Amino acid sequence: LTWRSQDVENCAVRGKLTDECYNYIRVLVPWDSQTLLACGTNSFSPVCRSYGITSLQQEGEELSGQARCPFDATQSNVAIFAEGSLYSATAADFQASDAVVYRSLGSQPPLRSAKYDSKWLREPHFVHALEHGEHVYFFFREVSVEDSRLGRVQFSRVARVCKRDMGGSPRALDRHWTSFLKLRLNCSVPGDSTFYFDVLQALTGPVNLHGRSALFGVFTTQTNSIPGSAVCAFYLDDIERGFEGKFKEQRSLDGAWTPVSEDRVPSPRPGSCAGVGGAALFPSSRDLPDDVLIFIKAHPLLDPAVPPATHQPLLTLTSRALLTQVAVDGMAGPHSNTTVLFLGSNDGTVLKVLPPGGRSGRAEPVLLEEIDAYSPSRCGGKRAVQTARRIIGLELDTEGHRLFVAFSGCIVHFPLSRCARHGACRRSCLASQDPYCGWHSSRGCVDVRGGG
Repeated sequence: LTWRSQDVENCAVRGKLTDECYNYIRVLVPWDSQTLLACGTNSFSPVCRSYGITSLQQEGEELSGQARCPFDATQSNVAIFAEGSLYSATAADFQASDAVVYRSLGSQPPLRSAKYDSKWLREPHFVHALEHGEHVYFFFREVSVEDSRLGRVQFSRVARVCKRDMGGSPRALDRHWTSFLKLRLNCSVPGDSTFYFDVLQALTGPVNLHGRSALFGVFTTQTNSIPGSAVCAFYLDDIERGFEGKFKEQRSLDGAWTPVSEDRVPSPRPGSCAGVGGAALFPSSRDLPDDVLIFIKAHPLLDPAVPPATHQPLLTLTSRALLTQVAVDGMAGPHSNTTVLFLGSNDGTVLKVLPPGGRSGRAEPVLLEEIDAYSPSRCGGKRAVQTARRIIGLELDTEGHRLFVAFSGCIVHFPLSRCARHGACRRSCLASQDPYCGWHSSRGCVDVRGGG
C-alpha cells in the first residue's frame, strides 16, 4: 500500500524541510469489521482515507484529517472508534496551538473541547485512548495549570467524555463537550518527601492485576530533574471513582488551586452523562441547565489524583536511559496466571521483568532479561544514533510467542523467551524464574506456553 503526498511543493513554500513534507501515517484504526481508517500528515495538510481490511483498496472519497490527525509527524495524537464515531485527540492547526479532543464521523453531532482554554488542555502530549462503559478516556501529559508557580511542570492526566454527549445549548458549550473532566495520575514513591514520576510516556490497555482490571504506564521524571523512570499500574475502578471527586478551582490570579465546596456545585453533577444516573431527568445534554454547563466549562479539573495500584510504583529505575514503552503479558506461564512486563527504553534496550507480588509474594521486581533490541544493520539511517535507538512501540503477539519492537527506522521482533541459552543446566533454568521456561528431563530448558 503506497500513499504519497501531493502537496510537497506547497509544504516547502511554507518553510518546511523536505523530510517534514512526506505523508506520515499517524492514524490507522478499524472503522468496522470490514474497513480501516487511515490518516496521514500529507505535507502539513492532513487527510484521511478508508481502506478495505482484506483488499487494502481505497473506498470512497478522501476526508479532511483536521482534528483527526496532526499536521506535523512529531506532534502527538490518539484515535479510537467507539460505537461508530471516531474519537481523536491531537493538534487541530498548522501552528499546533489548538489542542483538541474531538468526535466525528458517526451519527452523533461532532463535538470538540474548548478552544484555547488552558483549563481544559495546556500543551498536551496525547498517549492513549480507551473506551470503557459509558465513556471514552484519554490519557496524556500536559503543562500543569495548578503548579504554574514552579515553572513549566508537566503532570500526567486522564480525561473522559460521555459517548452519549450531544453538546450544550446555544447559550453555553454549543457543539462542545458537556462531560469533559480530567484527573491527575499520581505515580510516585511515598515517604517523608514524596518523589514523583510525573511525565507519562506510554500506557497499555486493560490487563488483569490481582483479579482487577488495570492499566500499566511508564512514567519519567521532569526534564530538569534527576533522570528516572517508573512503572505504575492503575486500577480502572480507581480511575472511575476519581471522577466522583471534588472540583478544583483557582479563586484568584495568584491563588492556590483548592477544592470547590459542595454547596457551590450545581445539580445534576457537572460532567454527568445525560439520561443516566444523577442526570436521568435530562434526556439529552442539550437539556442540561445553563448553570451546570457554565460550571463544567470553568471547572474541568478534579481532585484528588488517582493513586497507583499498591500505592507505589511496581518498578523504579534511576539511570540515564529512560523508559519509553511498555507491553504486558498478564497470562504468561504454564497456568496462564503470571504477569510479565516488557519495557522499552530510549537506548534500544528491552527489559523483561516480573513485577512484585504474584503467587510467591515477591517484595521486589525481578529482572529476567535485558535485551539490546536495536539492530544497526537493519535500523541504521541518517538520524542521530540516540534518536534512532529510541524504542517508540512495543507490541505483544502472544499466539506467535513474539515481541515486536518499533524504532523510527525499522521494526524487529524477538521470541518472548530464549530458554535455550540455559542449555542443559537445570539450576540455571529454574533460577532464572522465567515463566516462559521450564525444565524437561530429556530436552533441557524448553519454552513453556499457556495451557501446558
